Amino acid sequence: MKHAKFVSFTKAGARMAAKAAALLPDFLCERYARTVDPSLAGTALARFAQQAMVDCDLIVFVGAAGIAVRAVAPYLAGKAYDPAVVVIDEAGQFVIPILSGHLGGANALAVRLAEGLGAQAVVTTATDGRGVFAVDNWAKDNGCVVIDPPQIKYVSGALLRGETAGVRSDFPVDGRLPAHVSLEAEAESGFVIGFDTAAAPFAHTLHLVPRIVQVGIGCRRGTDAGRIETAVQEALAAAGVPPEAVRGAASIDIKKDEPGLVQFCSARGWELTTFSADALRQTEGDFTPSAFVAETVGVDNVCERAAVRAAGGGRLLCRKRARDGVTVALAAHDFRVTFA
Repeated sequence: MKHAKFVSFTKAGARMAAKAAALLPDFLCERYARTVDPSLAGTALARFAQQAMVDCDLIVFVGAAGIAVRAVAPYLAGKAYDPAVVVIDEAGQFVIPILSGHLGGANALAVRLAEGLGAQAVVTTATDGRGVFAVDNWAKDNGCVVIDPPQIKYVSGALLRGETAGVRSDFPVDGRLPAHVSLEAEAESGFVIGFDTAAAPFAHTLHLVPRIVQVGIGCRRGTDAGRIETAVQEALAAAGVPPEAVRGAASIDIKKDEPGLVQFCSARGWELTTFSADALRQTEGDFTPSAFVAETVGVDNVCERAAVRAAGGGRLLCRKRARDGVTVALAAHDFRVTFA
C-alpha cells in the first residue's frame, strides 16, 4: 500500500486534512496536525519534510503553498525519486500539485482530491494545460520505467513547440499515435520503448522500459542471497534485459520461505510468487527437463515453468541458466504499445 502524510497548521486545516485523507482509502494516511496535537509542538517542519520526502509516496500540505515549497525544497532528489506533493488551502477551494505531477502522480491525485472535496484542481504542468501528449505520464500509466528523466524535457519541449518527437518501439504499436509523435521521423528528440537502454536514435533519447519480465528461480536449500543475486544478474545481462524491466520473481511453493531467496527478493523490492508442483506441471510450453529436479520436487523444471506461469503464459526470454546451485530463467508478459 502506498504511504501518504498530511500536515496541517490550524484547527481548520486539521479538519480539511481529515476530509482529504478519507478520500484516499488506497493509501496508508498519517495526519500531523501541528497546532492541534501537543506531541508535535517541538517537531521542526524541516525534519518532518526531510523524513516524508524519503519514505512517502504522497505529501499533502494543508495551508499556504509557500510553506510547502520552502519545506521540501532542500530535499529534492529529482523527477524519478521525488514523491507527489500537493497543497490544499484550508477552505478547501483549491488543490494544487507542486511536485512530481506526472511520474509521482501528483496531478492525478490533485484532480481526485478536488473532485472529492468539491474544489478546483490547479494543474500548472504545460503539457496538461495545453492538452499535449505527456510522455512521462504515458510511461507511468503503461507500467514503464523512465531510465533517464532529464531527457523528458527535450521530448516535452519539442511537443510544446509544435515540433515532431520521434518514437521507436521494440513492441507492437496499436492505435493512433499522439499528435506530432512519429515512428518514422528523424527527429532531434524522441523516446524508445524497449530493453536496449543504450539505443540512441535521437540526439536527445528518452528510454522507457516496460516492467514485464518475471524471473524464475530455483535454488538448493540454504543458498544465500549473494549467490542468487549473481546468477540473476548474469541471466539478465545474457538476455539483454535491464533490471528495471523486472516485475517480480517466481519459484515453486516449497521455496516460499527459503531465507536467501526471500532476502534477495526483498532487497530488490520484487514480489515473490510461488506455485505448486502441480500448477507448474500444467504450465504449457517447451521447457528444459531434469530428471533429478522431477524426482526432488515433483516437476521437471522450476525456473522456466515458474517464469512463464508468472508471466501469464508469456514467452521465454532466457532459458534455464545454472550457476552455483541456482537456476534462473526469464519470461515476459505480453506487451503492446497503445496510445489512447
